[in-house]
Amino acid sequence: MPTDDTKGPDDLPRLQLDELLEELQARISAARNARDRIHQLLQAVLSVGRDLDVTHVLRRITQAAVELVDCEYGALGVIGADGKLAQFEPVGVTEEQIRRIEAFPSGHGVLGELIRDPKPLRLRELSEHPASYGFPPHHPPMHSFLGVPVRVRGEVFGNLYLTQKQRADEFAPEDESLLQTLAVAAGVAIENARLYQETTDRQQWLEASAEVTRRLLSGADEHGVVELIAESARRILSADLVLLALPVKGRDDLKVALASGIDAETHRGLVLPRHGTFAGEAFTAAKPVTSLDIERDPRITAGPPRWKGLGPAVAVPMITGEAVRGAVMLARATGKPAFTDEETAPLAGFAGQAALAIELAEHRRDAEQIALLEDRDRIARDLHDLAIEKLFDMGMTLQSAVPLAQHPELRERLLRTVDEMDETIKTIRSTIYGLRAHQRRPGRSRLRERASKTVEKAAATLGFAPSLSVEGPLDTEVPPSLVEDVTAVLDEALSDIARHTHAHTADVRLTVDSGEVKLTVTDDGVGIPPGDRRDRSRHLAERAAELGGELIIDAPPGGGTRVTWHAPLPTR
Repeated sequence: MPTDDTKGPDDLPRLQLDELLEELQARISAARNARDRIHQLLQAVLSVGRDLDVTHVLRRITQAAVELVDCEYGALGVIGADGKLAQFEPVGVTEEQIRRIEAFPSGHGVLGELIRDPKPLRLRELSEHPASYGFPPHHPPMHSFLGVPVRVRGEVFGNLYLTQKQRADEFAPEDESLLQTLAVAAGVAIENARLYQETTDRQQWLEASAEVTRRLLSGADEHGVVELIAESARRILSADLVLLALPVKGRDDLKVALASGIDAETHRGLVLPRHGTFAGEAFTAAKPVTSLDIERDPRITAGPPRWKGLGPAVAVPMITGEAVRGAVMLARATGKPAFTDEETAPLAGFAGQAALAIELAEHRRDAEQIALLEDRDRIARDLHDLAIEKLFDMGMTLQSAVPLAQHPELRERLLRTVDEMDETIKTIRSTIYGLRAHQRRPGRSRLRERASKTVEKAAATLGFAPSLSVEGPLDTEVPPSLVEDVTAVLDEALSDIARHTHAHTADVRLTVDSGEVKLTVTDDGVGIPPGDRRDRSRHLAERAAELGGELIIDAPPGGGTRVTWHAPLPTR
């Protein structure tokens, strides 16, 4: 009789049936699990394709990858032009942890292994890989690892990095297969987002360019146009700082004429050498230059520290024709993506519009100056042809009437009126000479202006304002060297009045006539004693003699002192 532990022949089919049922149940469970994972993969593919913003797409891809293979941490690293990670989008790390970690990976160690050899990498323990050299302080612990490259148009765009597989010690081959499939979809989504971004940017560039053109054609102020160009570039390229540097005339320097964004006040108004500055590099090379980390760029050696918190940067020259008129620089905050060639290409053309705005403004100012000078010529011509001729005729008429006047007082009044008309004619002629002083060299002060300033300055010392009258082409005939001599003589003559004569009035008369410049300074003081006159006039006399002129000091009929200094004009 069989025991309980033994089974008869009738029990064998039942055992086989149980095994078959268990195997079937396992296969059904596996099929269901596979179906669920395929469903998850499809959901992940759909999720990464929903958005068209590049940054949001990268974030969605990383989040979908973490959920698909059931892990704790994930990241998508974008490879820059230098072969390092230019952008790093993490998932699973808190904001507090991000702040405490010193710096995100740049492409060394295990992460750099996928950059150097772009193929899937699956590890049970990160620290056991030969390229591993640990984590920075405050970094969460990570053990299991799975990484796959993401390709766009056949080129490696970046890598997906996943760590800390949940409910398992390591990632399974199925996880690797699913992640590779997601990477293919991610490449398509990234390409679509980039194409959309390029199209959107192109539309914004066109709209901004049209607005700039409209303002240029309407004759708007160039500062407003340049400011619009800079702000438009900053907005379209999502930059955090924009600078516009212009050359300083006569010097090998650039001045930051415009700054907007992060710490703009530390840049605005800076005058920096072209060599050793980022904008100067673009200006000198006449082509765009880029930097992945402007704060630590070795090319920047001049100027105060001013790039804290900024990373990627680009500078483009402002070119019209063959002339470089300045440079536009844009920078993004640390951790943001680098500027690509696709972004800098339209920026270069846009910077050219800024250069065109500056050039048009210069031409407009030149045209306005020419119009002003032509108007001055017309006024001078009208004064000469109409006013002076009319006054001269009136003076001749009055002078001819003097012999006919019987009363002495009437004759005196007629003669005084004629003299006053002569003085008026001289004043008008002096005004005409001033209107026709077209050519004024940079840094040169005209004699009329210098004399006026010297007289004004002496008023504080004298206690009264001397009178000043000028006659003749002072601003066109007197060369700069002689201007300095005449100004020095005038200053010394007025100083002598203040120190020695105790005068209450002084009259300064400056004329250019008959090939010489003549300065007469008259006061109503006590005069200079004969013994002192020689010492105090020695410098004035020597200066006149050096120029072939003469100094005369005498007393006018009404008392006081009269200093007359004259020198010939240089022959041309």
